[in-house]
Amino acid sequence: MAEDEKDQEGREPHRPTGLERGDFYHSPEGYVVFTEQYHLKRGHCCGNNCRHCPYGHKAVRGVQG
Repeated sequence: MAEDEKDQEGREPHRPTGLERGDFYHSPEGYVVFTEQYHLKRGHCCGNNCRHCPYGHKAVRGVQG
């Protein structure tokens, strides 16, 4: 679900505390997915194999970036 879409009851999706518009979106399964924008603000690879990692997954075990 894109962040500016509304659910079936017309409510906006939940926005995790401290995040800004463009920092994330909701997957079709309902997960919060962080965007490249968020990761660049974070400043480093967290090692969780994130979908939009701009750091080449440097901290992910077994992945060479």
